[in-house]
Formats: sequence, C-alpha cells, structure tokens
Amino acid sequence: MHAARRGLPQKLAVPPFDPTAQYDTTTSWSSMPAGQTVTKFAPSPTSTIESIKFMSIGASKIHDPKQIVMTLDHDVQNKSETNLKKYKQIEEFAKKQGVDFYPAGRGIGHQIMVEEGYAWPGTMTVASDSHSNMYGGVGCLGTAMVRTDAASIWATGKTWWQIPPIAKVTLTGVLPKGVTGKDVIVALCGLFNNDEVLNHAIEFTGSEQTMRSLPVDDRLAIANMTTEWGALTGLFPIDSMLQAWLRSKATTSALFDGKEGRFTHKSIDDLIANQLVADKGATYAKSLYLNLSTLAPYVSGPNSVKVATPLRDLEAQNISLNKAYLVSCTNSRASDLAAAAKVFKDASKDGRPAKIAQGVEFYIAAASIPEQQAAEETGDWQALLDAGAKPLPAGCGPCIGLGTGLLEPGEVGISASNRNFKGRMGSPDAKAYLASPEVVAASAMSGKISGPGWYEKPVGVNKVVLGEGTGIADEDRTMSVVDALDKLIADAESLIQGAEKSVLGESEATESGDEQLTDILPGFPEKVEGEIVFCDADNINTDGIYPGKYTYQDNVSVEKMAEVCMENYDKSFGSIAKAGDILVAGFNFGCGSSREQAATAILAKKIPLVVSGSFGNIFSRNSINNALMGVEVPRLVQRLRETFSSNSVKAKSNDTEPSENKESLDSPPPAVQASPVEKMLTRRTGWNFLWDVRRSKVVITEGEGGATWSQKVGELPPNVQEIIARGGLEKWVKKEISAP
Repeated sequence: MHAARRGLPQKLAVPPFDPTAQYDTTTSWSSMPAGQTVTKFAPSPTSTIESIKFMSIGASKIHDPKQIVMTLDHDVQNKSETNLKKYKQIEEFAKKQGVDFYPAGRGIGHQIMVEEGYAWPGTMTVASDSHSNMYGGVGCLGTAMVRTDAASIWATGKTWWQIPPIAKVTLTGVLPKGVTGKDVIVALCGLFNNDEVLNHAIEFTGSEQTMRSLPVDDRLAIANMTTEWGALTGLFPIDSMLQAWLRSKATTSALFDGKEGRFTHKSIDDLIANQLVADKGATYAKSLYLNLSTLAPYVSGPNSVKVATPLRDLEAQNISLNKAYLVSCTNSRASDLAAAAKVFKDASKDGRPAKIAQGVEFYIAAASIPEQQAAEETGDWQALLDAGAKPLPAGCGPCIGLGTGLLEPGEVGISASNRNFKGRMGSPDAKAYLASPEVVAASAMSGKISGPGWYEKPVGVNKVVLGEGTGIADEDRTMSVVDALDKLIADAESLIQGAEKSVLGESEATESGDEQLTDILPGFPEKVEGEIVFCDADNINTDGIYPGKYTYQDNVSVEKMAEVCMENYDKSFGSIAKAGDILVAGFNFGCGSSREQAATAILAKKIPLVVSGSFGNIFSRNSINNALMGVEVPRLVQRLRETFSSNSVKAKSNDTEPSENKESLDSPPPAVQASPVEKMLTRRTGWNFLWDVRRSKVVITEGEGGATWSQKVGELPPNVQEIIARGGLEKWVKKEISAP
C-alpha cells in the first residue's frame, strides 16, 4: 500500500481491513526503495512461537524474504544446550528462507535495524517488540507487531491496522548543557502523565535551531520510550541533523566497507528530493509542547515511568543504590558509553581511575558490537571496565529480567533502559529508577542517586514550561479560534442530545426504532454475558497480566497459564475469578510489552471478554489476533468505583506493595481510589454484564434487585468478527493460504 505524501495526519490513508483484499505491508513514502516490514526475530518465545505459528498455518515459504530481517537478541546469556539448539534452528530456518540474519551477541535488533539501514527514513518498519517505536528517531515510522501478526506477514505479506489519532509534539528552545534526550522523554512521560498520547501516533516537530540541539542518538532514545508514554509511534523529521547523520554513514560505508551498502549518497539525494513532510495547516487530534530550554535532568520512578522527579530533588534524599545499568536499545550506543566514561575520567586523580562505590554493581552492555567497537577505539569501554563495571554481551538482558545482575528483594537500582515496571528487572520487592547514562554512571560512582554536575541552569528558568498547543504564541492564537468554533459545534450537539434524552428518556434516545443492527457472521456469538469480576486499577501492564518469567519458557501448559494469569497484579485473582466471568478493569489495560500471552492467559482462564475504560493498543491487537473479545465502557468503570469505593477514607495506590517496597508504584492512576476498609484488588461484584453484539449495546444489572442500565458501544466490524470466529488470526491466515 502506498501513502500520499501529505503529512502524518493524512499519510496512513489505509481503508478498513478487508480479508478479501490484497494488502501489501511494504509502504513507500518516497521514491526510495520500498520500506521494510520487519519481524524482529528473538529467541524463545519470539522466534520459536513465530516459527511454530508460521508452520502451523500451513506455510512453508516466506512470502517475501527481502521484507524480513531476523535478529537474535533476547536471552543471549543463556548458553544452555536447549537455547543454543533453538538458535541453530532459527539460523538454519533463516538461511533456508533466504532471510537476512544476525546471530546472538551481534546486538539488539532495533539497533541493528538502524545502523544497518533497514529502518530507512520515509518508510514503515514493524517488529515483534514493543520498542519498535525507536525507528522514528531516524524518520522511519516504526510500530510494534505481535507474534501472530509476524507469522501472517511471513506467510502472506499482509496485515491489518486501525489508523490512530495523531498528536503533534512541538519542541521549542534548545537543550541546556547537561540535559539529554533521555531527560526529554523521562520528563514527557512523567509530566504529561494522564494518558494524553495514549494510542496516538506522535509527530515531533520544532524549529531548525531546536532540532539541531537533538542529535540522532538522542532522538532514538526519545522515540524508543514513546512506547512508555503510551504512543504507537514517535516520528522525527527528515531534517538537516538527520541528513548529516546519513551522509556520515554513507561516507563511512564507501570508504571502509568496500561495497555499496544501504547507505549511499545517491539514496540520500533521492530521499531529500522526495522527502515526506506534513502539509501546511495539517490538523491534529492533539497538540502539546515542551520548552527544552527550561528542562533540567530528570529521573523516572521508582517503578513507574509516570513519576518523573528533578534529579536535584532526589539527590537531596540520599537514595542509596545496589545496582546500576547501562544496557538496552535505549541508551547503550557509543555516545552513551562515552558520556558514562567521561564521568569516571573526570573524577580520576593522579592517574588512578575513579571507581564505582563499594557495594554497588554496575553492568554495561553495548547496543551492538559495532557500538562496542567504537567505544573500545576511543578508550571509553576500557574506562568503564577500569572503574569496575561488569560487561555483558550485546543484547537484551537485565532490562527484560533475563540473565546476570537482576534486582534482588529490597534492592534499589538505576538504569539507562526504558521500562521500570515493578518486577521488570528482577524482584517485585525492588525499586527501579531510570535516568540518562551520565546520571547512571555518577550514581554508580557515588553509591546514591546523583548527577555528574554538568547541568548549567539557564538564567531566569524556574520551572519546566510545557502545555497544550505549540508553545508558539501566534500559532496558538490561530488554533484557539478553530478550537472555539469546534467547541461551539460540540456544545450545540450536546444540547440537542440532552434535549432528546430529557424528552424521550436516555434509553429511548439511544435505542430508537431506527437503530441499525450489526450483521453477525456465522460462528460469532450474538450476545456475551457473565458476572463481573472487577480489578480496580488503571495501567495494569502485560507483566501484571502474564509474568515475564514465564514469557521466555517453552511449552507452558494452558493450565499453568490460567494459574499464573494476573498473579503479578494480584496473587488472589486465580482463586476469585471463574470460568465464564467478565473481567472488568480500569483505564489503559494491557499497556507495556508486546507479549501476546497477556491475551492467551486470560483465555486460558476461560474468561471470554475483557471490559475496560480503555485498552493499550498492543493488547487490543493481541486480543483480536487470539480471539479474545474486548469492549471499552468507561461509564461502567466509574459506576463500579462509585459503588465499591468510599470518599471518606485516605487514598491508596492501585497495588498492594511488598513490605520492602512501600513507596513504589507500578503505574500511578490518574484519579484517587480508596476503600472503606481495605483495597480489594480483585472482587466478585454480583453485577451482570451483557454485550448485545447485534445491537452494539451493553446492558448492566447492578446486582440482584439493583438498577439496570444500557449504553451503546462501538460496532464490531465483520472483519474482526471473522478473525475471532475462526479462532484468531493464525487460523484465519491458515484458511486464506489453503484456499484454492
């Protein structure tokens, strides 16, 4: 499919998915070679499951081998015979299919995609990992897929998307000395922490001066963590800074590689001549801004990206550390290693290298072998080793809770990685903070959260300046006129709807005799009904739904999946929830990583339907692909909280905290929640939920003898019904490729 060169708000002009239509997931936004639709291939379970799914649907040959790149980057420290056998099988599979392959230890897939030129500006690249957003740092629209999607792309070259709303994020000013791209995204996640960009595609923009203060490595870190901010992608412009980076890569390739690679000056000339830019006057679902000149170093956590604190405030608290990490695809490039090494070099005296603090373990792993080699050539890698850092192979390790150096109960760690959910990097009884590489290094050296002292506060800056709009007065004034007109129209429509309800009654107003009925495909239920089990929390992430320690285990039985479902959220869930129940949770349910076991574990528990105030997009996609039904009913969440909460007691957090981790939060809710006696994480409500699919309506009965009310919900389109009715996307693809 090709997209018009009209700017991000219009450029993914994809029609609703039609199972009978021929879709090409290769998307070209310029006259450059077609964009890669990439499946990032990791070991167990990613590669194993994708291979099994690929073969189970009856496929034997990848549709377009040039469309796929396979990398081994998860669990690379695991040298067991079983794991090495998997690696060998994957390599043989790639060779047989003619797919580009990168072995374990070569680097993290996202970094390889960027440094090898697969993620090309102006194209679209997907990967079976939630941090595929990182490609946006080089002007390539990157977004996450899941394993079933990957298998279907391998077999057919096709997939489906729901086009998201677009948020414009305008950056103004320039970064002060001592402030990094990591500080930018940590601040964005923590200061815009009410789901402002949830399930949006982000377009970053700013003046030439502003954007030149953001090197490509900083952009990669920012785009990478737009995932944690809740976005589906974060796209930077193809500007002079990126063009200079591309030119440097092309020159290096021409001088030293000895052959024409993906980075060539001709390719860059073509890109610049046909580059994709937003239309003048393009409209956006949302506009936010951040003045970089007012930003200081920030730290995320503990255990939540939605909590961001100025470094100076945490320094005053003397928070002792046990472990520090300079690992992951977010901040482990040569420039990051150089910044960390400089901290120790500056602190060295009389030729003696500065050391990490006694009792602190400092782990380092480059994002790729070329990045490590670059750091070795400058002496930065050795400087970190001389300081006492422990090297790990280039790949995904502690960041995803695998291998050496995980956080133990009661420990405190600080990392330059991207995700600090409770239990993500080890024990749920530990605290994890996120910060820039130099803050991580300075903290490792001092033994407590601290910075290197590089920050120079601009004169007259007293607070971070951010908000809605562009931050540019003239533009915001123009926008305010348009917004005012939109508000007048919305208010008029609201008055009409209110009058209808007051005259006809709410149920009659929404259910008139002219209601449109949804066609129900054979095999899909017309109604779904059950008792509501309420998990009273927002931002329940996929680690909470299905623990990461099982994600990379093979052959986990259906019974075991049902047993551990939701255990990281509430260990009592398994004994409370029953087969046939309707699971209702708060807002942004299923955020976090791309593991599809979050959906299949709920199905294993024999729960057919999940209801929430809103879903994380990756969970929604997983649910459809695996035949788990879901519907958003914010009003129901509100009514449950009104009924089962009390306004007269002290507010509590969403989770019961381990005894050694009293102050941490998994993800703080946008609203206060409390309980008259003790917060019940999971409760049987006695309420009945009925989803009338044909009428696109839900009917709620609030317990025996309680009120009954109904509400219209979105229509379930035939293509989604078909995927679910067939038992998921895997079975749908199997039928498609077996058709004559």
